[in-house]
Amino acid sequence: QVQLVESGGGLVQPGGSLRLSCAASGSIFSINGMGWYRQAPGKQRELVAAITSGGSTNYADSVKGRFTISRDNAKNTVYLQMNSLKPEDTAVYYCNANIFSSWYKSRDYWGQGTQVTVSS
Repeated sequence: QVQLVESGGGLVQPGGSLRLSCAASGSIFSINGMGWYRQAPGKQRELVAAITSGGSTNYADSVKGRFTISRDNAKNTVYLQMNSLKPEDTAVYYCNANIFSSWYKSRDYWGQGTQVTVSS
């Protein structure tokens, strides 16, 4: 079994910063891409940022220049540094990872979600 455990969400004022972490554990052979998604009330889940195993990154236009995704392959962990937060960043943030449990078998896993609220 594989688990993704997120941490770091909370309440922050506009203009503030938060850092999300997501650690993968369990039966892991290797990890491909990792990413962060978010879902605001009444809206569809959307990609925020993604990072490949080689470190290439991709961001939603709405967060470019404010958010930074990174990963520590030795710790099977992905991070999302969020700066200059805006009220419209308020959402539940989900970690996603494509994980090989053996050399030939992979699937996507999701974290449980962590709430980020940006409000004064």
